Amino acid sequence: MSSVLKKWEPENPAFWNETGKSIANRNLWISIPCLLLAFAVWMVWSMVVVKLPDVGFNYTKNQLFWLTALPALSGATLRIFYSFLVPIFGGRRWTAISTASLLLPAIGIGYAVQDPTTSYPTMMMLALLCGFGGGNFSSSMSNINFFFPKAQKGYALGMNAGLGNLGVSAMQFIVPIVITLGVFGALGGDPQTIVKDGVSKSVFLQNAGFIWVPFIALSAIAAWFGMNDIASAKASFSEQSVIFKRKHNWLMCWLYLGTFGSFIGFSAGFPLLIKGLFPDVDPTKIAFLGPLVGAIARPLGGIVADKLGGARVTFWSFVLMVVAVCAVINFMPGKVDGVLTGGNFQGFFAAFLCLFALTGIGNASTFRMIPVIFLTHHERLAKSNKAMTRDQVLQNANKEAAAVLGFSGAIGAYGGFFIPKSYGTSIALMGSPVGALYAFILFYATCLIVTWWFYSRKNAEMPC
Repeated sequence: MSSVLKKWEPENPAFWNETGKSIANRNLWISIPCLLLAFAVWMVWSMVVVKLPDVGFNYTKNQLFWLTALPALSGATLRIFYSFLVPIFGGRRWTAISTASLLLPAIGIGYAVQDPTTSYPTMMMLALLCGFGGGNFSSSMSNINFFFPKAQKGYALGMNAGLGNLGVSAMQFIVPIVITLGVFGALGGDPQTIVKDGVSKSVFLQNAGFIWVPFIALSAIAAWFGMNDIASAKASFSEQSVIFKRKHNWLMCWLYLGTFGSFIGFSAGFPLLIKGLFPDVDPTKIAFLGPLVGAIARPLGGIVADKLGGARVTFWSFVLMVVAVCAVINFMPGKVDGVLTGGNFQGFFAAFLCLFALTGIGNASTFRMIPVIFLTHHERLAKSNKAMTRDQVLQNANKEAAAVLGFSGAIGAYGGFFIPKSYGTSIALMGSPVGALYAFILFYATCLIVTWWFYSRKNAEMPC
């Protein structure tokens, strides 16, 4: 069977039921582990930085925050370019190539953390290379969008992104375990020694990078031989760049910064935030639960958005996110004479888990909105241009929606940079991250207003 699909008509029920559905699902279920690994590599520094001081790296807190923020900065920037690459190179080719690129930071980190004299600029470069994982999201979502009919896009995009997002929690769960084990024997290098409370123990911090290598290689091979390119999805950059003239592209970028940007930013900063506010709590044992809840909520959000409408679900997600941040602030400890006092960790953690869940639901519902918005837009154009066929409408809508899915994913990923840096700035200026959290509330309020005015109210400009 050819890797290039010459005929692809997912909106045709006969074609979909006979051959389309099985092909689309095969591509989806190969895409998911590739994206999961991308997220794992992208966010691996959120765990590595917690252990660097223990194994002899003398970096300041600000330098550690930069290492957690740089992957998001490079990943978000790469997403801008990755957004347009699937129609140029083909989904199969680009998924295989972009997945294989994760080998560079995974292997690099594995070697670098074994030597405490490794320069900080080298660590910064490796952190930037982890952005390859962040970039993969945009191309992956753009690719999967082409395979499914309108009625199932929420499900498909939610599954791809939601299970892909599990890479963050999987990494935060797996890394603390594998760094205690000599998984690769002599091939993995010698252990480092940590002395805590007078007790020495050996760790293999290099496994934080090395553990992903065999899985990345296998997934890249599976993508090359098991996925498909869609002939009708071909488009040049100039054809796709029309999205920069679309108002709804920029509005959805704003909303996605509020949902996915929050998810990835909270994921990156959660371990260090817990360590700073509740010093007696070990974040490496529990931090993975936040991204896990958000990732699990995303497919559920896609299914609900398919039934209730993406705009309605997005609106209420932002309402409840404001409430959840207020709860986080309420349970945080305060500083008196430079000493942390009060606070309730159980309440703080529960509020943050709710916040993670809401970001996951909002991630799915905003991505459900995008294909509907651009299909409606092109259907309206077709009413004034009778020469346009239904097939042309669907092709144009899919190409623009795919580009917007990728580009909004790029803008949203900057949240992974801004949120950890906001914490650091707020702590430097106020001695507490509370200022950053109040800023998040104001931002969510603007997202709520945009969603209501343009998409969810009665007689909205673009109901979806």
